[in-house]
Amino acid sequence: VDVSYLHRGIEKGLEVRPYIQGLYLAERICGICNCAHSLCYCLNVEQLLGKEVPPRAKYLRVIVEELSRIHSHLLWLGHYFHTLGFETLFMYFWRDRERVMDMLELITGNRVTTAYNTIGGVRRDLTAEMESKLRKALEYLEERMRYYEKVVDNESTILARTQGVGILKPDEAIKLGTVGPHLRASGVKHDVRYDDPYSGHDEIPFNVVTYDSCDCYGRVKVRMGEVLESINMINYALDHLPSGDYRLKIPPLFKAPEGESLARVEAPRGELVHYSISTGGTSPYRYKVRTPTLANLLSVVHMLKSRGDYEVYIADVPPILGGIDPCICCTARVIITDEARK
Repeated sequence: VDVSYLHRGIEKGLEVRPYIQGLYLAERICGICNCAHSLCYCLNVEQLLGKEVPPRAKYLRVIVEELSRIHSHLLWLGHYFHTLGFETLFMYFWRDRERVMDMLELITGNRVTTAYNTIGGVRRDLTAEMESKLRKALEYLEERMRYYEKVVDNESTILARTQGVGILKPDEAIKLGTVGPHLRASGVKHDVRYDDPYSGHDEIPFNVVTYDSCDCYGRVKVRMGEVLESINMINYALDHLPSGDYRLKIPPLFKAPEGESLARVEAPRGELVHYSISTGGTSPYRYKVRTPTLANLLSVVHMLKSRGDYEVYIADVPPILGGIDPCICCTARVIITDEARK
């Protein structure tokens, strides 16, 4: 596997389109993480323009961002247990995920590609009726997550398939550049929302969930804990939602000043980076995206190797690879080379 740089077609597409059209392209880098990509893109362009969105828009962005994180984690949890053979648990998680998808559709108008963030704020406001339905859905999800935590902690087969599997020590995780829940499951307290707050994360309190088991079990526990933290964050944002405008008026076809900009957000899979260079035109001269899956791939190679007293078996491959929550469509930079033909 050669993970050296390959030029993304989507990056080139961003360089030949006006900034507002690039937004729709950026959020299609990944269907599951579309909200993280659109938010990171908007933060990047707003930084180029020297604009700051209204306080209400920041909180609304956090609400949808954290809903998308819950949806992503529930999707991963269901699929992860499916790979381990727990079909019933898979269906339970995906059934409850439908509540989140319903809330995303209620607020944004879409179930998958939300198209909620826009340059200067968000596209729609939150009504009192939406808020009431959202609170009820969050209450239901919190109750279900408490139940799932008990299941995971007491099911002997789950423990046997995840505990002591895919060992990645803190120093190894840092050395290999891992990010997100995968890094935090190795006991490293790093989260962009906490270390470099964006949008309203500097005002909305939350705990960075870590686990020190450094294995697949810890990766499950971290994501389950993050679902509960996201629920608390959304409730806090609803309780303290500022009044006022939810969007700045920015002309559709604008020219950005010359310069460069880098924005990063904590996507469900980890740190997501968007970088752009502007030469003063209506589209970026250069646009670069670094997705979290690309950062986590090297650790997979390391975890799949038997070393010392740590043995890796064929049955360990699915939980180890699945443990990073891989998204190949996000990464799109992996090629297979045949050394014998070189």
